Amino acid sequence: MLSMNVLVLLGGNSPESDVSIRSGKAVSAALQSAGHTVIEYYPTDDYQSLGSYKDKVDCVFPILHGIGGEDGSVQALLEEHGFKYLGSDAETSKLCFNKALFKQELEKLGIDTPKWQIVNSDSIKDAPTNKPFVLKPISNGSAIDTYIIRNPEQQTFPMDVFNRYDEMLFEELIEGDEITVGILGSDALPVVEIIPPEGEEFDYENKYNGKTTELCPPKNVSGDKQIEAQKLTEKIHKTVNARHLSRTDMIIGKDKKIYVLDFNTMPGLTDQSLLPKAVEQSGLSMEQFVQKLLDLVLKKS
Repeated sequence: MLSMNVLVLLGGNSPESDVSIRSGKAVSAALQSAGHTVIEYYPTDDYQSLGSYKDKVDCVFPILHGIGGEDGSVQALLEEHGFKYLGSDAETSKLCFNKALFKQELEKLGIDTPKWQIVNSDSIKDAPTNKPFVLKPISNGSAIDTYIIRNPEQQTFPMDVFNRYDEMLFEELIEGDEITVGILGSDALPVVEIIPPEGEEFDYENKYNGKTTELCPPKNVSGDKQIEAQKLTEKIHKTVNARHLSRTDMIIGKDKKIYVLDFNTMPGLTDQSLLPKAVEQSGLSMEQFVQKLLDLVLKKS
C-alpha cells in the first residue's frame, strides 16, 4: 500500500466546530495509523493558503460540519483549486444542507417525510402550534437550535430564536422509533437505533455526552424494516448524487411508515458518532474505514 499525503480540514467557524475538531482528529489518527501522512488545516477566517497545498497532497478530507463545512462553499473552493476531496460535490452539498430543498426532493421521489412549512416570526402564529411539532433551522446540523414540542400546552420555545434565523422549518412531530442509516461507497451500513435518555430528547447535548443509547443492530426494529430503511437510504444517496459517505436520519412512525428526517453529507466521525458505530458493526476498524474512504476518493475501488 502506498503512503498518501492527505490534507484534513477541521474546525471552522460554525457552531459545530468543536465536533468537527473531534471528528477530524479521529480521522487524522486513523489515517496516520493506516500509514499515511496527514497535514491538519484549521480554517478559521479564510482559506487563503489552501491553494498552496495543491502540489503537496494527494487529496483533501474536509471533515467540517455545519455552515461553511457542509453547505457547498468549501466544496466549491476545493473544486476551484482542482483538489480531489472526500464527500459530496458542491451542488449536492448545497441541496442537502438546506432542509427545505431536501424535503422538496423527497416529495418528488414520493418518500414520506413529516409535514412541514417555512415560518418566520409572524407566520409562526398561523402554524398548528396546538399539536406536537418540531422547530429547527433550515440550514444547520447537530440539532442546534432545534426545539421538540411534545406537549404544546406545557412547552414552548424562545421567540428570540427568530433573531438568529429569519426563517425556520416547522415540522409535525412524528412519534416512533428513531433510526439512522449510513452509506459507505454506495452501500448501506447496518441500521442504528437511537434511544435518548428517559424523558429527554436526542438533542445536541445528548448526541455527544454518551447518555443516549445507540443500538447496532437495533432491538426494537424488525429485520424487514431494517432492510427497507437501508434500501431507502441507498435510493436517496444515489438520487441526490451523494459521494463516498452519508447518513440518513429516519423515524418509524406508529403507522409503521418510515419518515425521512434529515440527510448528512459529512456525518460526525467522533468516537461518539453514529456512523463509526455502524462501520464497526459492519466489521471494519477505523483504520480500514478511512482507507476505504481514501480509496473511494482516489478511485482505487
